[in-house]
Amino acid sequence: MDKKYYRFDQVKVAEYVCLKTPVPLVINGRLDKEAWEKAPKSARFVDLVTGQPAFLDTRIAALWDEQYFYLAFWVEEPDVRAQFTERDSFIWLENDVEVFIAGPDCYYELQVNALGTIYEVFYIWQDALKPGSFFDQPEFNLTGRKVDLLAGFQDASRYGRHPRGKRWAFMDWDFPGLKWAVQVEGTLNNSSDVDRGWTVEFAFPWSGMTILAQGRSLPPRDGDIWRMSFSRFEALEANGRKIEPSIGWSLNPHGVYDSHIPELFSQVIFSEKNLS
Repeated sequence: MDKKYYRFDQVKVAEYVCLKTPVPLVINGRLDKEAWEKAPKSARFVDLVTGQPAFLDTRIAALWDEQYFYLAFWVEEPDVRAQFTERDSFIWLENDVEVFIAGPDCYYELQVNALGTIYEVFYIWQDALKPGSFFDQPEFNLTGRKVDLLAGFQDASRYGRHPRGKRWAFMDWDFPGLKWAVQVEGTLNNSSDVDRGWTVEFAFPWSGMTILAQGRSLPPRDGDIWRMSFSRFEALEANGRKIEPSIGWSLNPHGVYDSHIPELFSQVIFSEKNLS
């Protein structure tokens, strides 16, 4: 039987122009800073599979300077809930926002919930992790690290698989120097009132992007394009029944319920233009 693979040409990916901030940002989760008020917000997130607009508003904005890539999420949520407090818990089982940053042969995944608990994984395609390759270094020693294997998510007979195959998942990898903070606009884990939602703020140091860059300029040059995915997963329960799997929203659809498709990550276009 012929193998069935994902079709990347059937989805139009979103583009976001990332402007430069002349003033470094203090990362505290508050998005009332002048920089975020001036930064262009993305379009509303859409369903990961169908592309229909999400029924809860979610948007991102991004900025950069010589030291950091900055990212902000605005998350509408009438009942803000989060339970996981231990780092690298399975955050996707509850409400979260997620960031993926891709290199040519690898990508990084970051999830965070409304408590500010994060989950991180670094993925390398199996065909790229070989003796003598770029990734042949102690940091990615398969016998000395906590490593899993990712093959795909969907029923292969229905949706297909990624044509590049499997990837190694380094479960104990942490982004060097990462800064993040969350602010809740409401009362966490209290369903007796209506919340506005929550906001998230990140600062990724360029010095921690070396592996992802794989030789690309750091910080990026004017006009450089990086593939990144921005998504949100909503765990819903009604009448004692939980919707499985959780509803997934992203900046652009993937056409399948799989957020691990770098070819369908949005295009972040870096600009030397400063915020006006």
